[in-house]
Amino acid sequence: MFIGCKFDTLKKNKTMENNQKINLLLVEDDHNLGNLLKEYLEEKEYIVTLAADGKEGLKKFKNGLFDICVLDVMMPIMDGFTLAKEIRILNHDVPLIFLTAKAMKEDAIEGFNAGADDYIIKPFSTEEFLLRLKAILRRTSSKSMYNSELKEFQIGQYHFDFDHQTLTFKEESMRLTTREAQLLKLFCLNQNEVLDRNYALKTIWQDDNYFNGRSMDVYITKLRKYLKGDPEIEIINVHGKGFKMLVPQPVTK
Repeated sequence: MFIGCKFDTLKKNKTMENNQKINLLLVEDDHNLGNLLKEYLEEKEYIVTLAADGKEGLKKFKNGLFDICVLDVMMPIMDGFTLAKEIRILNHDVPLIFLTAKAMKEDAIEGFNAGADDYIIKPFSTEEFLLRLKAILRRTSSKSMYNSELKEFQIGQYHFDFDHQTLTFKEESMRLTTREAQLLKLFCLNQNEVLDRNYALKTIWQDDNYFNGRSMDVYITKLRKYLKGDPEIEIINVHGKGFKMLVPQPVTK
């Protein structure tokens, strides 16, 4: 039974800047909770497809195109872990969130091994759920953009060419290392927003261990030095989260 889930009175807003709504698959065998979350998300202008068990959820996933899936763990016919593994066979990239009343460490580990992007323990508030949902969508959107064809950026008075790994300031160009170029591209794609430290490490180094973290700190120090010619550009630390590249005008791509 779901306890502690409450509605807020936030104003309706578009789920994406380009007004394209998010398609979400919700698989939850608790009828009341499923309808509560569906109504809440639809109020926030998400498109929600609700399934009552894992077998139905898999069928609807095969017949639809979803931006994210929210899966209950304990379900009849097919549990959430099994469903996640089946989804991963069909789609390696779609984000997955598990909902569960089980707080055991082993269950969380099994969830992440099944391909989960997040693991939310009941009870939770709808506000927390929505914030975590948005955070995952931002990360996956940023990763998609990182792997996209965006190659050139104007950063204040600087021109950055990712393919050629060059940074040009007042007709003077310098060559960047591969890591420097990769990190600067991430900053460009997240200008004036927090770049999560662990996300940056996993995207570029594929591992967020201590040694890679120290290496990234060195590269950020170098990028700050390279960009100091334009006093309106700044890379700041955001305590406990990561970094933010502040630019007076949005970085053009």
